[in-house]
Amino acid sequence: MCRLFAYVSPGTSTTERELGDAGIETFLSLARLHGDGWGWSGIPRPGDAPALHKSPLSAAADPGFRATIATPGHAAMLHLRWATLGLPVELRNAHPFRVGDTSFEHNGSLKPIERVRAMLSPDAAARMTGDTDSEMYFTLILEEQAAGSSLPEATVRVARRLREAFPLASLNAILLDREQMVVVHASARSILPDDDIAEITQLGGLPDDHNEDYFALRWKHTPDGTVQVSSTGVGGDGWETLPAESVTTVRLDDRATETVSLAVPAGASVTD
Repeated sequence: MCRLFAYVSPGTSTTERELGDAGIETFLSLARLHGDGWGWSGIPRPGDAPALHKSPLSAAADPGFRATIATPGHAAMLHLRWATLGLPVELRNAHPFRVGDTSFEHNGSLKPIERVRAMLSPDAAARMTGDTDSEMYFTLILEEQAAGSSLPEATVRVARRLREAFPLASLNAILLDREQMVVVHASARSILPDDDIAEITQLGGLPDDHNEDYFALRWKHTPDGTVQVSSTGVGGDGWETLPAESVTTVRLDDRATETVSLAVPAGASVTD
């Protein structure tokens, strides 16, 4: 389980600026729970491939965190990791993952992990560098892209397959490449396990909306035209919940958006 934040700016901005002082402090408070690594990926200039920086340390304890979120960029995404039980806290398992021109981050858990691993081709599984279900999710999207789909199309197709296989799982994810940011908001039936709820309760001191609607993804358009996307727990006004069970694409050049429902059209199958 994780926390996500991302933006697409009309010019150049920073994650630090888009979060603001209050948002940064909130994120650092969330890192007390989501302390199993953090990562940032951003597009320096329109048309560039995403840069990447990540760490297996807690953002609250890593001096590199503040310097990284001050990196200028046209678009960027940030991730705090709360590792799924049993998966190692190592750099290779920290999000975002990047392959070629695409970065990916996920908030959720696909259990049993063997079920998603079985969806991968042997070649794709061999190319993975870590152990996580999240990287498997990303690898499935890359496989679909390699077969000829665009990034948004590949994401929709894979999210539909995963929703059929994992009806209750959170598929919330953000992808970033040279042309677009793609946001999966698919967690309508997802709930935290009792052990995780107990850990949150014991820790205390976290933002109220973080606890009330843990898996919701929200977005807003700021006065300067920036599009922001965030998990709950990041403060500020103007947030609206993204459409449930959907994939939304934000173009980097003009920030135009398109949302596709994950409901399978009548007469079609998840593989269409």
